[in-house]
Amino acid sequence: MQRAHPGYYPGYSTLSQQNYWDEATRTAVVRRVEETEPIRFFSPDEVKTLQAIIDRLLPQDDRIPDRRIPILPTIDARLYKNKLNGYRYEEMPPDQDVYRMALKAIDEMAQKSFGSRFAELMVLHQELILKSLHDGKPDPPHKIWKQMPVKRLWELLMDDCVSAYYAHPWAWDEIGYGGPAYPRGYMRLENGMREPWEVDEERYEWSAPQDSLSDLKLADLARKSEPTSEPRSSR
Repeated sequence: MQRAHPGYYPGYSTLSQQNYWDEATRTAVVRRVEETEPIRFFSPDEVKTLQAIIDRLLPQDDRIPDRRIPILPTIDARLYKNKLNGYRYEEMPPDQDVYRMALKAIDEMAQKSFGSRFAELMVLHQELILKSLHDGKPDPPHKIWKQMPVKRLWELLMDDCVSAYYAHPWAWDEIGYGGPAYPRGYMRLENGMREPWEVDEERYEWSAPQDSLSDLKLADLARKSEPTSEPRSSR
């Protein structure tokens, strides 16, 4: 079921508290909802691949389309402006190169295993490829992973996705985050008591996308992991 406001705190809105913030804070937070950065770094094909990856890493299937948090534009803006996270591992290329190399490799892995680009694969096949990267055992292997550690790519990708998601006020609504505390501050700091403007937590049911690894039994996994067209190349 798609909702405008998924999560454990139905009815809660961080932005409903904006009149209690100073002007600079209010402007910065509201801009995150009202303005989305244009795509300037990634090519159209790269956008399709990266969006498909993001949809598997942080699914937003339970959000109506107009309330989905724009993760990809935030990553694109960081790379376009060449902003770093404050450090870079010596065995890793620059972040801009990392993304271009990784997206190319993932598309070629998808083509080799399942005969289509990553964005065109079924959910299960996408997740099998991503799980192999998460596990540090790319399947199928690709020469690009000899140029940079796949575990570092995974860390960078997850850091960018999670940072973009939880910087957005709609994600704050989802987790009941109180938003900026300046200049009002917090009153109830002990015993888990909620502030007057917060709401009580409620149970929230969410189902994994159809054919997701999360919901498959091992027998189904073995059957469904077979390619739908061309067979796997021998390695």
